Amino acid sequence: MDHKVNNKMNRRPAKPSPAAQASDDQSLRLNRYIAQCGLASRRKADELIEEGKVMVNGKKVYELGIKIDPSKDRITVSGKSIRQAQEFIYILFYKPKGVLTSMSDPLGRPTVGDFFKRLPMRIFPVGRLDWDSEGLLLLTNDGDFSNQIMHPSEDIPKTYLVKVDGHPAEAQLARLMRGLGTEVGRVRAEAVEKIQRGGGKYDWLKITISEGRNRQVRRMFEKVGFDVLKLKRIAIGKLQLGRLEKGEFKVIPKDKARLALARSE
Repeated sequence: MDHKVNNKMNRRPAKPSPAAQASDDQSLRLNRYIAQCGLASRRKADELIEEGKVMVNGKKVYELGIKIDPSKDRITVSGKSIRQAQEFIYILFYKPKGVLTSMSDPLGRPTVGDFFKRLPMRIFPVGRLDWDSEGLLLLTNDGDFSNQIMHPSEDIPKTYLVKVDGHPAEAQLARLMRGLGTEVGRVRAEAVEKIQRGGGKYDWLKITISEGRNRQVRRMFEKVGFDVLKLKRIAIGKLQLGRLEKGEFKVIPKDKARLALARSE
């Protein structure tokens, strides 16, 4: 019996045309494009999409992971057209206590954005500091850089000066190093030490963590019996707060900003 070969079934799939390949190369995930425009981090961009604030070619999109072509598609966020940043900027800022880590606030509370109203480009905070915490905050309009800093796999150490209402014993500091359970999961300190900041009934300590959970340092000290009276972030990776005063900022080159990705020896 003759067996006929179905050429159509055995034919290799045609390669895409160069034009189609170029189109694929130009496509970007929508959240990445929003981040590259300096409007928000990728995580915040996802929130904007889910809230229905993003439109592509006049239509609202809610699907996370959707891809767009920046050369062809028109993107608006909250009714305003956006476009990719032409120049990236990296800023070190000393956030004072009593300031929201946000560029705006519908309730009119003080925000980080209040300090950058004269800046001729959009920027956003990389990570956050609580309302009642102060110290080093990094801001940028580079969405890819922000995503790298914020990604859990980077495990970036952050160092704080902490004032507590008492004198923790070595055994209590050892508990912080071993790890303990909190409302935000099991966390631990990478390093903790008492520092000399004068006498009195309060101790000052320096602590380094890498998880970055919500109010993590305060929760950790509560677990060993102490309230945090003051919390100041002094380093992200090897990026130091230095001599900046409260409310001051300075623009730094990208190679220095990348010190945030480096671990201290």
